[in-house]
Amino acid sequence: MSEYYHLNIKGYETDLPIVPLPNGLKICFFNLHGNVEMTEHCARELAKLVADCDVILTAESKGLQLSHVMARELGHPYYAVCRKSKKLYMQDGLEASVTSITTGHQQTLYLSKHDADLIRGKKVAIVDDVVSTGGSLLGMEKIVELAGGNVYRKAFVLAEGDAKDRTDVCYLATIPLIK
Repeated sequence: MSEYYHLNIKGYETDLPIVPLPNGLKICFFNLHGNVEMTEHCARELAKLVADCDVILTAESKGLQLSHVMARELGHPYYAVCRKSKKLYMQDGLEASVTSITTGHQQTLYLSKHDADLIRGKKVAIVDDVVSTGGSLLGMEKIVELAGGNVYRKAFVLAEGDAKDRTDVCYLATIPLIK
């Protein structure tokens, strides 16, 4: 029988499947992909938290649809995207590498020149679905610094585990790590 974690995200009720990880921990699996209603709700709520930013920056992939809706809500014509692999159109862009706190492996994020120009000198809201250990967040913060932008807000749908105690991020709801 499957286990679920009931969650209220600012009035949106959902049940997240509890999924075991190889290290023995269990996570509440949060997936925005394909869920239009939940994505729209979360994006509208997050947009309220970053309403005075100049531009949104996210990492692929779950942050994409969230940032798209948020940009629309805020009247922004563009949002910036950190990719996890270097695409042909990114040859003149920026990159930043960080070591994953969870896996210990190096992760590199890439930003196109267009997106780097978009955030230069701007108040940037870093947006993603879940903050946990903060590894991806650190990479996006490095990208903003390299591009000459200013990290203005760090906003997430969910804070997982100890991330709920961070004072440098904002979020809509929390989920536990289950031992």
